[in-house]
Amino acid sequence: QVELVESGGGLVQAGGSLRLSCAFLGRTFSRYAMNWFRQAPGKERELVAVISSGGSTYYEDSVKGRFTISRDNAKNTVYLQMNSLKPEDTAVYYCAARDQGRSVYDYWGQGTQVTVSS
Repeated sequence: QVELVESGGGLVQAGGSLRLSCAFLGRTFSRYAMNWFRQAPGKERELVAVISSGGSTYYEDSVKGRFTISRDNAKNTVYLQMNSLKPEDTAVYYCAARDQGRSVYDYWGQGTQVTVSS
């Protein structure tokens, strides 16, 4: 069984930075594509960034150039470095794992709150 545990959220002023971490508790982390989603109050959950098992990345347009997703397979951890934060980045951030060849997300974390004040 796999468990995802996020950390690193908090309150930050606009223009500031935060780094989110998602620990993958289980085996075979390296085979999973890792994803960061976010959900703001009253809005649908949206995909923010993806890193494949091979290290390829994808970013949603509004975070390109500001957010960086990375993974450390030795530590079974995926990160989301968030710079130049804006109030509209305020949301609960979730990590999710998707196994190779699957179109659904196999595991989700519990979420971590990010609040950006203006």
